[in-house]
Amino acid sequence: MTSPLRVLGVDPGLTRCGVGVVDVSRDRSARLVHVGVVRSDPELPIEQRLATIAAGLRAVVAEHRPDVVAVERVFSQHNRSTVMGTAQASGIALLVAAEHGLAAATHTPSEVKAAVTGYGAADKLQVQTMVARVLRLDALPKPADAADALALALCHAWRGGAAAAVRTTLTPAQQAWAAAERTGRR
Repeated sequence: MTSPLRVLGVDPGLTRCGVGVVDVSRDRSARLVHVGVVRSDPELPIEQRLATIAAGLRAVVAEHRPDVVAVERVFSQHNRSTVMGTAQASGIALLVAAEHGLAAATHTPSEVKAAVTGYGAADKLQVQTMVARVLRLDALPKPADAADALALALCHAWRGGAAAAVRTTLTPAQQAWAAAERTGRR
């Protein structure tokens, strides 16, 4: 029997960066390993805030030793300052993954919602509820940043992360999905 895939999900943000670690088995069952938020003080200069996020992510990687990192892809937001901060925190997460020799993937919010709830326009409460059910939690994971990080980790594992860790070749459906993702990145 193969060991579960350990995925670190990161919901990037400058003030609150959600982190969630799950173990996902080949049968898609999942177990919560860690959930939390890395916080940075909005009063600090940007470089110190990014360093705080990097240190927090490095600590999570060192303690929980994930196999892969899944980060929310900055898709579109109307508030330019918010999207810049989110993009910078996303870059930090990808950098930390590379520093530790970990594969990293990005997923859009609608992709994550569809994977976890079956509906790409699900609201925060629906995502939190499904994450709690899948992970057999007694309460909804909070804050929303932490729940989103767990959802990202589940999405990645279910969208081929666990299969990729076990198989060397992709099924036709996985090949089609990978081709569609490559097209979407252009």
